[in-house]
Amino acid sequence: MIKRKLYQKIKEHLLKPEITLIVGPRQAGKTTLMKLLEEELRREGHKTVFFNLDIETDKEYFQSQSKLLKKIELEIGRERGFVFIDEIQRKEDAGLFLKGIYDMGLPYKFIISGSGSIELKERIKESLVGRKRIFELTTLTFEEFVNYRTGYKYESKLQEFFLVEETKARELLEEYLNFGGYPRVVLNLELSEKEAEIKEIYQSYIEKDISYLLKVYKIEEFSRLVRVLAREIGRPIKLSELSNTLGISISTLRNYLWYLEKTFIIQVVTPYFTNLRKELTKAPVYYFYDLGLLNFAGGVFGRLKEPGFVFQNFVYNLLKENLNNSSSKVYYWRTKDGAEIDFVVDEGIRVIPIEVKYSSLKSSQVTRSMKSFIEKYKPEVALVVNLTLENELIIGSTRIVFIPYYKLLKGLP
Repeated sequence: MIKRKLYQKIKEHLLKPEITLIVGPRQAGKTTLMKLLEEELRREGHKTVFFNLDIETDKEYFQSQSKLLKKIELEIGRERGFVFIDEIQRKEDAGLFLKGIYDMGLPYKFIISGSGSIELKERIKESLVGRKRIFELTTLTFEEFVNYRTGYKYESKLQEFFLVEETKARELLEEYLNFGGYPRVVLNLELSEKEAEIKEIYQSYIEKDISYLLKVYKIEEFSRLVRVLAREIGRPIKLSELSNTLGISISTLRNYLWYLEKTFIIQVVTPYFTNLRKELTKAPVYYFYDLGLLNFAGGVFGRLKEPGFVFQNFVYNLLKENLNNSSSKVYYWRTKDGAEIDFVVDEGIRVIPIEVKYSSLKSSQVTRSMKSFIEKYKPEVALVVNLTLENELIIGSTRIVFIPYYKLLKGLP
């Protein structure tokens, strides 16, 4: 069994009256998480009922609010109980449907999940304002992956593990960079089995979420877009050039990219500028939620030879995890004369430039690009994330911190 960090947070929210809404990529483990919650509640003596809208017989109960409530009352009665609904995006106008039931003030606590479809992410979110809390379950984070692969032996002392077990830690990093964090992929040990799993996950996403839910019928064009984005990971992309490459209109391209964002496949990073208008007119950079899906789309799943940009994607995911419950934003920085910074974290009161190096740095050398950023913006602190070097130096009023990637597991310095 793989422990998920989100489990305890969701369990604590069961005491709240609001709807607990779990969203995330297909096959990230939402159903498993809900089943574990239901089992624990039943052991504690609570009454529960579980619906899965991928099952035809369960869909029948959602023809009307009254029909669903009659089924819940049959299973739970009129006392407090817990109602689990999986794959809610299968229900049209799900937000309004749930809003009506919630506003009745019934003694039932609803725990609902679904893949990140447009229906789920937008309409439900809008309809349930003030009536729900959203929990986003990603594929396995690096911390969850390492804890599982080490048998939870070092769960409370991961930093010490990375310091002492350098060889083992490096092996785990390379495994994660190659295969990502989809639970079914992680649980299979053979390369052929991992490939079969990631292929099925991708095809299921295309055939169910994209073709059926999002009404995108030219699946080949959509798949080509995913493959192109995988090959251009971490690089600024001009949409006009991308539309020409794919042979589709700019409007269609924007729709496809929007779909990919809302279904937890890609994440967009925009340039950092003090002039907002400039920022909105420059080329975005795209990263993938899961590294295994990134490599599968790029044709290098399990055979990653040049992991530089994938490691950059990995660091971006660590940053997003750290900043999940804050108002901070992550950007990138480029100048016309060729200076570039991989990430700029804007915390409002300060900015933190971050360079990413997939290497075991031997000395604390500062790049021309970092010096250019420091000269222009004078940040308090700057980071150089690498594999092993830990050191600090000062340039002007800026403290430059060289840190191993695993230090980001406990937050930004």
